[in-house]
Amino acid sequence: MWNMMNRLHNRRQNKITRKHFILLLVCIVTGFMIGYSYNLAKDNKKVRSSYIEQEDTYRNELIEQQERNKELMDELNDLKAQIREYEKSFTENEEDYKELAEEAERLRLILGELPAHGEGIKVTLQDGHYDPKSTNPNDYIVHESHIFMVINELKISGAEAIAINGHRLKPNSYIHCNGPVITIDGKQYPAPFEIEAIGNADTLISSLKIAGGVFERLINDSIVVTIQGLEDIKM
Repeated sequence: MWNMMNRLHNRRQNKITRKHFILLLVCIVTGFMIGYSYNLAKDNKKVRSSYIEQEDTYRNELIEQQERNKELMDELNDLKAQIREYEKSFTENEEDYKELAEEAERLRLILGELPAHGEGIKVTLQDGHYDPKSTNPNDYIVHESHIFMVINELKISGAEAIAINGHRLKPNSYIHCNGPVITIDGKQYPAPFEIEAIGNADTLISSLKIAGGVFERLINDSIVVTIQGLEDIKM
């Protein structure tokens, strides 16, 4: 009798132990699933946050570009308004008429509404030679900043018209660097970049080669630069 009671007691204890083990196993699995779900949700939140930040960056860049386009369009409209004012102010005085007509033609040249031709220069920008010591290729390739340096100096020096790889620039033109190519008004052009400018060749060359000027800065940036005077350029 006593032995039978002991066997029943041991069986009951074994059942309780198995129940506890199963319950513990269920708790462990449940905890693991909760933890995995939490980490997955946290990772998804980080990914969504990254996408949102990237979208905000693109949106801000687009807004900036739209504002810049508006400024350029306003500048273009102002120049056209000046032309209309000059044309309205023509007088019977032949000398005044001639001066105003020349100014109107000059403004039309700036706007790119008239063909341009005459003496000038051609500036060629090429990527520098590969340097195995440099791990960053940006250290020796032509960037939009290099092109802007040349264009701005040419404009300051009196260039009447400017073209890059045959693409004539207008007041509302935009230039963007995209790796080994540049985009001008939505069209891509590969290196080398040939910048042609119509104007007094001696003046334009001197302005680029002034001590500490554009030419020296391009050389310091490992850009290969050549400047050539031309008797007749057509745009």
